[in-house]
Amino acid sequence: MHDIRAIRENPDAFDEALHRRGLPPLAATLLGLDDSRKSAVSAAQANQERRNALAKEIGGAKKAKDEARASALMAEVAQLKEEAPALDTAQTQAGTALDETLAAIPNRPNPEVPEGADAHGNVEYRRFEAKRPQLATGRQHFEIGEASGLMDFEAATRMSGARFVVLKGHLARLERALGQFMLDLHTGEHGYTEVAPPLMVRDEAMFGTAQLPKFRDDQFAVREHWLIPTAEVPLTNLIRESILTEEELPLRFTALTPCFRAEAGSAGRDTRGMLRQHQFNKVELVSITTPAESAHEHERMLGSAEAVLKKLDLPYRIMTLCTGDMGFASQKTYDIEVWMPGQETFREISSCSVCGDFQARRMNARYRAKDGKAVNFVHTLNGSGVAVGRALIAVMENYQNPDGSVTVPSALKAYMGGIDRIEGHTV
Repeated sequence: MHDIRAIRENPDAFDEALHRRGLPPLAATLLGLDDSRKSAVSAAQANQERRNALAKEIGGAKKAKDEARASALMAEVAQLKEEAPALDTAQTQAGTALDETLAAIPNRPNPEVPEGADAHGNVEYRRFEAKRPQLATGRQHFEIGEASGLMDFEAATRMSGARFVVLKGHLARLERALGQFMLDLHTGEHGYTEVAPPLMVRDEAMFGTAQLPKFRDDQFAVREHWLIPTAEVPLTNLIRESILTEEELPLRFTALTPCFRAEAGSAGRDTRGMLRQHQFNKVELVSITTPAESAHEHERMLGSAEAVLKKLDLPYRIMTLCTGDMGFASQKTYDIEVWMPGQETFREISSCSVCGDFQARRMNARYRAKDGKAVNFVHTLNGSGVAVGRALIAVMENYQNPDGSVTVPSALKAYMGGIDRIEGHTV
C-alpha cells in the first residue's frame, strides 16, 4: 500500500516509479480521489458540528422560553440528521475508492533495479560452480522418478487431478530430508526462529502480504479461509496490527509448510513433472527490520538461501530481476536459479525480496524508535530458503547416475539414515 501523503508531496517521483514498472501516471487520479475523500469527510464533519452547535442553541432557546426559535432549530437538526446517512455513505465510498485504487498499484522499485519489460531484462548478479563435475545434460527428474517406480503422477491424477504427484520410498524420504536439512541450517546457523504457522488464513492476512485482491484467482479458497500460497503470509502477519520496539528488530522467522497455488496463469507451462504443482513444500524465510537495515538484511537473506545450494553442491546463478519481472509487493528481488541438466537450463528455486513498508502499511505493522517517540512502519522481507520440491528435482537431475540411481548428497546422508544412493523400486 502506498502513502497518499508521500504521493501528494512528490507526485512526479511517484509517476516516474510507475513508469519504470510499465504503468501509466496515476498520481493525478489518486490525488483527485483523495480530494473527494477529504471533501466527503469535511461535509460529514460539518454536519455533525452543526448538529452539536444547534443542540446548545436549542437548550438556550428553551431556557429562554423561546419555543418558536427552539422549534425552528429542532427542524434544522431533523433535516441535518436526515442528510447525515448520505454524507456518511459518501465518506465511506470515497475512502473505499481511494483505498482500492491504492491497493491495486504495485510497489515502487528501488532505484538500482534494472529496467526491463520481462525476464529478458534480468541481470546476472553472481553464480556458483559446483565442486563436483557439472552435468551438461541428462534425463529429466520425472523420467528418473517414473523409471524407478518412486514417482507416480498417474495415481495422483486419479485422486486429485493434474499438477499433483505421489512420492514413495526413499524418494519421499529424500524430500523430507531436504526440508529438515534446510530448517536445521537456517535455525542453527542463520539465526531464524522456527515457526509452525496455520495453513489457512483469513482475507486480512492475504491482503496484508498483497496476495489479495490482485491475485485472487491464483489462490485456493476453503469456506471463509484461504490455503496459504507460501508461509510468507502467516509469518509476515505475525506482526500485523502491532507496534514493536526497535530493540526487538530484526525478527527472523522460518517455516517448512505445504503451499497451495492454483497456477491460474500457467496453462500449458511445465505440465510434466514437479516443477509447477498445486501443492508443494517450501522452507520460507521472513525478516522484519528497520528501514535503515532492510537493504543489508536483503543481502543476508540471499546468503542464507544460497547456503542451502552450496552445501548441496548444486550449480546456480543469481539474477537481479528487472522492473517488469519482479513481484507485485517487491521493491527489489533476487532470483536464485539452479542448473537443471534434464532441461539444460537454469530454473528458479528461490526468490528473495525486500518489500520496504509496502506490506507493513497494509497490515499496520510498526515499531517505536529508540528515542521512544517516533513510530514508523517496519520493513518486511521474504525469501524461499528454498523450494523443497525444486531442490528435490535439482538433486535428482544433478546427482543422477547412468544406471538410473541417484547419489545422495553428503549433506543429506545423516537425514537419510546413511543411505548413499537411491535405487529404483526401493519402496
